Amino acid sequence: MTKRSDIIELRVEGMDCNNCAMSISRFLERKGLQDVMVNFQTREVRYRRDDGALDAGAVKAGIEKLGYTVVDDNDETTTGLSSGLTARQRLVICAALTLPLLLNHFLMMAGVHSPLDNGWIQLALTAPVYWIGGLYFGRSALSGLRARMLNMDVLIFLGATAAFIYSLIGLYWQNPQYYFFETAATIITLVLVGNWLEARAVEKTTTAIGALTALKEDRAQVLMPSGTLVSLPVDEVQPGAQVRVNTGDRIPLDGIVRQGQLTVNEAMLTGESLPVEKAVGDQVLGGSVVVSGQTTVEVTETYRDGTLARIIELVKTAQSDKPQLQRLADRISAVFVPVVIVISILTFLIGWGTGYASATQAFMNAVAVLLISCPCAMGLATPTAVMVGVGRLARTGLLIRGGSTVETFAGIRQMVFDKTGTLTTGELEVGDFRIAPNQNPAWIHRLIYDLEGYSSHPIAGAVREYLARQSMVEADDVDYQNWRGEFSVAETPGLGLSAGPFYLGAAKDESLDADVVLRKDNQVLASLTLIDTVRPGTAAMIRQLHDRGVKTVLLTGDRPSKAERVAEQVGIDEVFAGQLPDQKLERISRLSGEQPTAMVGDGINDAAALSRADLGISLGGASAVALDAAQVVLMRDDLSVLIEGKRIADLTVRTIKESLFWAFSYNIVAIPLAALGYLNPMWAALFMAFSDVVVIGNAIRLKRR
Repeated sequence: MTKRSDIIELRVEGMDCNNCAMSISRFLERKGLQDVMVNFQTREVRYRRDDGALDAGAVKAGIEKLGYTVVDDNDETTTGLSSGLTARQRLVICAALTLPLLLNHFLMMAGVHSPLDNGWIQLALTAPVYWIGGLYFGRSALSGLRARMLNMDVLIFLGATAAFIYSLIGLYWQNPQYYFFETAATIITLVLVGNWLEARAVEKTTTAIGALTALKEDRAQVLMPSGTLVSLPVDEVQPGAQVRVNTGDRIPLDGIVRQGQLTVNEAMLTGESLPVEKAVGDQVLGGSVVVSGQTTVEVTETYRDGTLARIIELVKTAQSDKPQLQRLADRISAVFVPVVIVISILTFLIGWGTGYASATQAFMNAVAVLLISCPCAMGLATPTAVMVGVGRLARTGLLIRGGSTVETFAGIRQMVFDKTGTLTTGELEVGDFRIAPNQNPAWIHRLIYDLEGYSSHPIAGAVREYLARQSMVEADDVDYQNWRGEFSVAETPGLGLSAGPFYLGAAKDESLDADVVLRKDNQVLASLTLIDTVRPGTAAMIRQLHDRGVKTVLLTGDRPSKAERVAEQVGIDEVFAGQLPDQKLERISRLSGEQPTAMVGDGINDAAALSRADLGISLGGASAVALDAAQVVLMRDDLSVLIEGKRIADLTVRTIKESLFWAFSYNIVAIPLAALGYLNPMWAALFMAFSDVVVIGNAIRLKRR
């Protein structure tokens, strides 16, 4: 059991299907726990710790009471549902015992008799199948009932048990017309086949997490103060440690290059296919591979706080989160099972009571109704598609904060962009630098250089870089200090810096033809313009968004003239310039009220606007700020990823709708056919299993669709 902040993560054995996950999830939510996520594919149960509602011991006891086993990370043994036979062994044994019964059934239909016609022999073959497979479904049904939920295994258990008990009555009466042992055994075996195929298919939907987890390096070569290299587990390496990496190594932890140069492949983390050059002072990500070169990396984050761990966390969370479509399907499934049980009872009573069918045939029709209508396909339609879609987005270099975010992304009809650092490279250069007459250029340069040191805005960095190449007085020059005076510096977001009588920031006066101005009281001491280049491929990205019916908007605090110039260059529909942070928030609220709106920003200066939009998209690389700022994070500074992400989100939602349509349509057609006697229980079990495979197969198709 591990703990990240106040999120508790458990490994639970015995979960083999969506019903198991729903039972545990329902139990934890009913006890008042929040942020519950249960993933049967990865055997994980997660919830936000709340000892007032339910402490760790009670959680473990409650889950095990449902029939599952909470396993410690170091515990290699399991008990409960996970003990004994594996799913494959269970299937093989049941199939081996069912096959003779099924073959004998077909021989009887052809008029050929064999020793297997004997009811006691049929019982000897069926009893182990019922004990191994039937009671397996019975335990799952019981755990659902304990969680106050009727799951699909209730229908399977009822159907198989009804056929088995009916056959036992026939054996007691010695009446072969009541023998349906092969039906009971075949029902169980066919559902086990469906579960096995389902499990095989589901494995293919979890490859994203597996691939990301495989990037973790178990050990790091740590350079000790004495100069010796010591191999330590990555979990024990702390920030500040010096780690040695060579060509072919996987970088174990996030860090900064301290010596040498190297070429790094970050494809699995950022989606960037080309290797990236790294020099002294550059950041490297744990999990990336050194293509060439060797270096010493100073560790900046522990593994659990590092980029790789956070990406895995985001992907897991996203794959477990339920979109609105899934919540709708869950609500329908909750009432579906009791409705089906009622339909099954009515099928028997009406069929027998009206003379439409004999008692035996009416009974078989009722069993077929139970089996054909299992709502498993409805429960699997969304999570399987979400897992594939989120995994594909992660491989593309786009992280989604939740499965519901995929649905929101697909529904976006308007996309708002920040300018600096988003549509443009953010690598600003100073154009014209004008100093008022009778001013000392060296003093002006030093003052602006010092003031910009109090800001982390990209403009401040560009101005300081420019001034570092110009002539400036020393900071302790007496005449300069007397002219400057003593003051404290305050920054106003969206405006600039104030320091005593000085103001350095946005030039709101269009007549100045400048981006930044330095004033002393109301006197302009200096002004400058900035040059910011548009990102390559931005115009093509905007054009593709328009092709998809998405309106584009530019929302910036920059001057209208510069904003209009960029908008015209890339083809944006509408421009709102000169916006202060509170005005940006108001504008985003208004735009979101008109139609579903996404805000694309750099994840640092636009955090508030990102959170206010229907969908916040952070273009901030793999920085910690970017990972926390928005619902969607582009892992590399490439806007073309947006188009691929939108396309995958659209396909994911379309796949969910297709699968739900299949699942609902299948039941609408199949239940009447079973009730009228056109499907016997064996065929019903087969078709039910087939429907699950179709839904999962449709989700897997999303990988390359």
